[in-house]
Amino acid sequence: MARINIKQLEAFVQVADLTSFRGAAAVLKTTQPNISARIARLEEQLGQTLMERDAGSVRLTPAGTLLLNKARRVLDSLDDFMATAGTPGLFEGTLRLGVTEMIVHCWLGNYLSTLRTQYPNVKVDLTVDLSSNLSAALFNHSIDLALQSGPYAQQASGELQLGSYDMVWVASPELGVAKQVTTPEPLIKHPILTHARQTLPFKQLEQHFSAESDVYLVPSTSLAACMRMTLEGLGIACLPRVMVADEIADGRLMQIRYKWVPENLSFDARFHAEKAPYHLRQAAQLAKDVASDHTT
Repeated sequence: MARINIKQLEAFVQVADLTSFRGAAAVLKTTQPNISARIARLEEQLGQTLMERDAGSVRLTPAGTLLLNKARRVLDSLDDFMATAGTPGLFEGTLRLGVTEMIVHCWLGNYLSTLRTQYPNVKVDLTVDLSSNLSAALFNHSIDLALQSGPYAQQASGELQLGSYDMVWVASPELGVAKQVTTPEPLIKHPILTHARQTLPFKQLEQHFSAESDVYLVPSTSLAACMRMTLEGLGIACLPRVMVADEIADGRLMQIRYKWVPENLSFDARFHAEKAPYHLRQAAQLAKDVASDHTT
């Protein structure tokens, strides 16, 4: 009898984790028929049914439940073997990475470059979205690793703190706003440009200005668009300092010192630790290392 092989175990674990043959095929960069064939051959060799398929759903049988963690341990042992060998090029696969836009503007380029150097055969599928959407994607297994800001409705079993970013008020010098203001009036004479409605900064801004009848908050799902509008003098913005540091330094934006700013944005690398292969755990740690050079 032919030996059970790694591809069969990978297919088994991915289908079990994602409860989807199609999803497993996408992660393993193959076709759904190939995944089905690997599972069928594995069941044939074991002489046991591992999964029940019914109207598109997948459920583990008692035998499948019993063997899933064993299969995961075999894959973990292989990862440990390759890590001990000290040859990162042996690691292959796809990392489905989700990040918020602020990270894109801050250190994503450095991170991806370092990740590619350390794990040249690990491909990255990148999703840029709001943190709330990334959380949903993490828990429905559409992504493997989320680099995002809290708060979170659900805690992930794997979380590494990436640090925090302070917020600053900025405006185009052309607006003529004083560099230091003590009351809301000089700010609310202009539209307040900021994060999307469901984010913590927007909610805190909304609360802070709740007593001001004339305030005009302009939420945006794109921080790049928000900053562009600020540069063009279309409003005053409250943005992470790291995003606007260069523009403040060269005089295109002016920092306004006001008595209040939203809380620092705290970021984490979040993943499912109990299911994470070695290169995913290392990718999370690498994010922490890269972020440490950019956070307060």
